[in-house]
Amino acid sequence: MLVGMNNTPITSAAASGLLTDKAAFITGAGRGIGAAAARLFAREGARVLLAARTEAQLMAVTEEIRAAGGTADYVVCDLADPASVRAAVNRAVELYGRLDVAFNNGATGQPPGPMDQLSEADFDDVCAVNLKGPWLAMNAEIAAIRATAKRGAIVNTSSVGSLTGNPQLPVYGATKRAVNSLTESAAVTYGPEGIRVNAIAPGTTLTEMLHEWDERSPGTIEQLNARTPLGRAADPDEIAQAAAWLLSDRSSYVTGTVLRVDGGMYA
Repeated sequence: MLVGMNNTPITSAAASGLLTDKAAFITGAGRGIGAAAARLFAREGARVLLAARTEAQLMAVTEEIRAAGGTADYVVCDLADPASVRAAVNRAVELYGRLDVAFNNGATGQPPGPMDQLSEADFDDVCAVNLKGPWLAMNAEIAAIRATAKRGAIVNTSSVGSLTGNPQLPVYGATKRAVNSLTESAAVTYGPEGIRVNAIAPGTTLTEMLHEWDERSPGTIEQLNARTPLGRAADPDEIAQAAAWLLSDRSSYVTGTVLRVDGGMYA
């Protein structure tokens, strides 16, 4: 018998996993929240296809999942390239015969600082990856779900930085706020077909992107933790847990939501 953390038996239904038998596609899966999600989704019974730009990272996470007994593969994908995005989603269907769920987590950061100090090239890059990328991915994913599983769920990664003024990351925050709007519009549009679309808005999370920001602006993590009622940053797995629930059938009546996973920062 399996026993949970509070010494209560885990039922066979729970032990079967949140995402048992689902085919899952994950962008930004080479590191951070995406890699944590790939590991978690596989543990929860999904067959996962990992997508990102860096093959070495993808290969390492894929091999780790396989070594733990999970089903995983990877595809190199550039979210700024429409053909690359479509090919990556189609690869999930080729591998697993269907697409049930997708986690659009891939993103790029911006050099922190006032809006007028960001170069036009950096602006274009952030918009291409963080806004156009999820739009391209959702379009391809919806088509794949329609053609195979018929019903499904999509989760996009937003940020609490999208919920208010963001003087240090103004364009990053703007693209994430746009993702919130795309999420809500997609939920209304595709809900009648049985396709749910939600977003998560992580707070301070110990990813490579956050550590890079902290290196450029020392004390950033400490300052963010001071604004967080739980007093700490999240582990990437804690964010992935929220995405897994939203993609699972246990959240079957939840769509069009931007779920804060922020330790109470914006309570």
